Amino acid sequence: MTHITVRGLTETDRNEYLSMAEEFYSSPAVLHAVPRSHFERTFDDLMHGDPYSRALITETDGKAAGYILLALTRSQEAGGDVVWIDEVYVRPSARGLGLGTLLISEAVKRFPAARYRLELEPDNTAARRLYERLGFTELGYSQMYKDVNGEK
Repeated sequence: MTHITVRGLTETDRNEYLSMAEEFYSSPAVLHAVPRSHFERTFDDLMHGDPYSRALITETDGKAAGYILLALTRSQEAGGDVVWIDEVYVRPSARGLGLGTLLISEAVKRFPAARYRLELEPDNTAARRLYERLGFTELGYSQMYKDVNGEK
């Protein structure tokens, strides 16, 4: 039987987190690559108590199997706090064990909010099925962005 845990990210998770972030951004689940420096900066911010972000890691039999990255904000439209589920990643070798469901459920339990929001690449049908099964619905907004740091 597989032993599964979910816990907060710690300094000792650095290499595994960076590795999984690179795997995620090399997958078809995202539209474009992201520089490794972004992963490193995010990890460092998480370790130094960034008030706007949180992360959980899941392990199977003591080995890193996935993570969830969250951004905390507030929305007048939602009527309170919003947790943006920025990334959910489960390594291919650990898929089918319910880890995506577990990560999202743990995030909801640990970080209460008026709304949980996420985005997904349009062709990611497996993620869409998971999110719909967990009660997420299409919001209907188009998103726009403007990078100000010069990196993409």
